[in-house]
Amino acid sequence: MFFHKKELIAKSVNVDAPDPKFAQLLLEQFGGATGELSAALQYWVQSFHVEDQGIKDMLQDIAVEEFSHLEMIGKLIEVHTKNVDQSDAFKSTLFAVRGVGPHFLDSQGSNWTAAYLNEGGDVVRDLRANIAAEAGARQTYESLIKLAPDSGTKETLVHLLTREISHTKMFMNALNSLGKLTDPFFGNVEPDETVDIYYNLSSGNGQDERGPWNSDQDFNYVADPLSAKA
Repeated sequence: MFFHKKELIAKSVNVDAPDPKFAQLLLEQFGGATGELSAALQYWVQSFHVEDQGIKDMLQDIAVEEFSHLEMIGKLIEVHTKNVDQSDAFKSTLFAVRGVGPHFLDSQGSNWTAAYLNEGGDVVRDLRANIAAEAGARQTYESLIKLAPDSGTKETLVHLLTREISHTKMFMNALNSLGKLTDPFFGNVEPDETVDIYYNLSSGNGQDERGPWNSDQDFNYVADPLSAKA
């Protein structure tokens, strides 16, 4: 059951001067791959796969918050396009043809698609996908903040970026509660004997780099895969 309360989840959206060109960029977080609609639907559907009631509740809570963020982005787009003079700046945007306000498009005019969603019926897999989704959204918000034309818009976007970080922490803590934050294994199929092998397949000029990703402590480092294969 859903109820819509006619107020934004966070502070009100204040825009100093409408900018339809920036509104088109904001569409990326409305109908784009890293947008709020994608996140809301992804987390909501994932929740139906989860048997752990605590993680199910978390996914649904965050999904509903993402729908609230979609409303904030929609309001920003509305304010940046409504009551704007039909200037050349407006005519050069997608809104000249589609009308003012948000649409299920990204900033380039591509339609939103369910192909953006990443869910697979395993809680560990889904939580890891969600961490990646939040990282993508955070990067998009950071780019939008750099281009924001006024302080009011920027303040709203900083809040939305902040909540992406909060959600990432929640997903990481949920993974940690399952003992899977750093453990790469999940599922029922045991890996074969190559699981601890690191192949040095990027070599050439300069020294081959070593680090935690190919340390002798965790991996059998194969410096020359061709010689080893021979």
